[in-house]
Amino acid sequence: MSLWGAIKGEFIDIIEWLESSHDIIVYRFERHDNEIKYGAKLIVREGQLAVFVNEGRLQTRVDTDTLLPVDVFEPGTYTLETKNLPVLSTLKGWKYGFDSPFKAEIYFFSTRLFTNQKWGTPNPIMLRDPEFGPVQLRAFGTYTFKIKDTIKFLREIVGTENRLTTEEIGNQLRNLTLTRFSDALGESKVPMLELAANYNEVSELVGKRLQPEFAELGIELTQFLISNISLPPAVAEALNKRTSMGVIGNMNTYLQYQTAEAMGKAAENPSNLAGNGLAMGAGFAMANQMQHAFSQPPSSPQGTPPPLPSTVSFHIAINGQNQGPFDIVTLQQQVKTGQLTRETLVWKQGMAQWLPSGQVTELANLFSEMPPPLPSR
Repeated sequence: MSLWGAIKGEFIDIIEWLESSHDIIVYRFERHDNEIKYGAKLIVREGQLAVFVNEGRLQTRVDTDTLLPVDVFEPGTYTLETKNLPVLSTLKGWKYGFDSPFKAEIYFFSTRLFTNQKWGTPNPIMLRDPEFGPVQLRAFGTYTFKIKDTIKFLREIVGTENRLTTEEIGNQLRNLTLTRFSDALGESKVPMLELAANYNEVSELVGKRLQPEFAELGIELTQFLISNISLPPAVAEALNKRTSMGVIGNMNTYLQYQTAEAMGKAAENPSNLAGNGLAMGAGFAMANQMQHAFSQPPSSPQGTPPPLPSTVSFHIAINGQNQGPFDIVTLQQQVKTGQLTRETLVWKQGMAQWLPSGQVTELANLFSEMPPPLPSR
């Protein structure tokens, strides 16, 4: 073999992409100095598309069936020559003949579904709820996408990268997802206590918001799912209480079911009727007690005693001097000693003026035990 023949043998004759990983979206075919041999075979497998780029520009090919220009190579086997790639006739370096190599880039795109892509809120998001006011919550889930517009995706996302994975594009898609999730959740007006029962509704709403923005990148969002929304402790506690009340409300139905099941088991085992009879009797008794307990209205709490009355104190006028204040017990002793009489002037807080003690309602009873003054002769 001549030296020129050996050199020609070094050029790549078959261009293909054997996917080594399920997370690669775009792969640029690697070869030394980007040299491709004229007449090389391009193999595009099912689930792939290929794009031809020369000197940084996308090059169209001619469909040999319709003779129309197209941007991508669909699944099939192609021979890279001037009849399907007109650009080859204008490439530089053809002075050595059509067997000489040309410099170009070929990008392969995976068109399959990329499933189970994770999204989640790294930090709690704030949402206003009509019942609980401003609350913070976290959420996470999955989404599925595929490449819809190869050319747009190449221009908007790929650039000059030699390959692109779901992890590398994931950050951009997750940021977009979180923004639209917050907006859609607020727009849905679903109360916090009913979120768990409306995951599908909220998921569809978020998906509809995201689809046009994914499409601007050449991506089709085929599915968006919410796996969980973590509620604040106060909201979770309120939800648990509501669930518990629902269980208590269905207790009668539950007891009826348990009783019927016990009777069915007893009928299946007639050899142990005595033991089953005792068990059924105990079961009926327990069921009646529980049913009675749950059917009883809640007893009203016992009345709390009223607060102790405040002590009433009076000032008294003795020998023209204001003395006191004295409580009722002290005044009662003064009545017995004769220091306080019906004519003694008294006053307490709230009275407009001094009055004889015999005219004050609180003190009138103090003089009932004492005899009235003797009549004058």
